[in-house]
Amino acid sequence: MIFELARLTIDPARAADFEAAVAKAAPFFQSAEGCHGMALERIIETPGDYLLRVTWESVEHHMVTFRNSDNFQSWRALAGPFFLSPPQVTHSETTTYF
Repeated sequence: MIFELARLTIDPARAADFEAAVAKAAPFFQSAEGCHGMALERIIETPGDYLLRVTWESVEHHMVTFRNSDNFQSWRALAGPFFLSPPQVTHSETTTYF
C-alpha cells in the first residue's frame, strides 16, 4: 500500500463549501480501482490548508488508472474550483510500525 499525500490550499472563508464538495466527491475515489480509503485533514496551524490522504494499492493505481479516469475528472470538477494553487502531491509508504 502507498499513500497519496496532497496538500490543498483554499480560501479559508470557503472551508465549509470545500469540505462539502470533497464529501460529495468521495465516491469517485472509493469506487476507483486500487483505492483503499481516503481522509481529508484540516491543517490547524494554516487556515485554508488541507491534507488529502488517499490509500492506493500502488502509485500506478493513482497516477495512471485514477488520473486517466472519469472519476478523476469528476473529482477535479467538484474540488478544483476551490484550489488557490495547484495541489502539491507526494507518495509515501510505511517502512516501520511502532
